[in-house]
Order: sequence, then structure tokens, then C-alpha cells
Amino acid sequence: MPDGVIPLGLVIVLALCAGAVRAEVASARAAELEHMVIQDCGSCHGLTLKGGLGAPLTREALDGADPETLQAIILDGVPGTAMPPWRPLLSEPEARWIADYLLEVK
Repeated sequence: MPDGVIPLGLVIVLALCAGAVRAEVASARAAELEHMVIQDCGSCHGLTLKGGLGAPLTREALDGADPETLQAIILDGVPGTAMPPWRPLLSEPEARWIADYLLEVK
């Protein structure tokens, strides 16, 4: 393992021990991501995220959802559905920020 690299398992354990923490992104980018959730995700999932073409993305609808699974869906889409992959536009930390945002805020 290269110097300065922390094993993923350790990162996950530390995050769980610290309580609910949102993925780290710069505050300006966080504002952009929040706008993206409302506008871009909202175009299919409803501007209030209560559903439309896509399923609801409310906190209640996502209750019990695994943030890593949501991150994967955001990044890679869902084949055979209207959910596109956002990997060309989002980094993994940004997709995780969105997953955490949906689970905590909406």
C-alpha cells in the first residue's frame, strides 16, 4: 500500500464512528450539487423529489437505503430505465455527497 493511503475499510469505520458525516466537497461545489439535485434530478424525480418519471427521492422514501448503493446508482445509472449514469459529470466523492444529502436533508 502506498504511503499516505488509508484503506477503504478504515475510512468507512471512521466515518461510522463519527456519526452521520457528509462526503467532503468544497462549499461552492456543494451549492452546485444541491442545485443539481433540485433541477437536474428534479426534472425526473419531481422538483420536490416526491416522484415523477423517477422514483421519489425523499428522506422517507430512501429510509434504510445504503449510501454506497445510492452512490453507485448516481454514478452508473440503472440500465433499462430512464436513470442515466452521471459518472461523466460527477466524481465519486460528489456522488457520495449527493447520496448523503438525500438521506439527511430531503
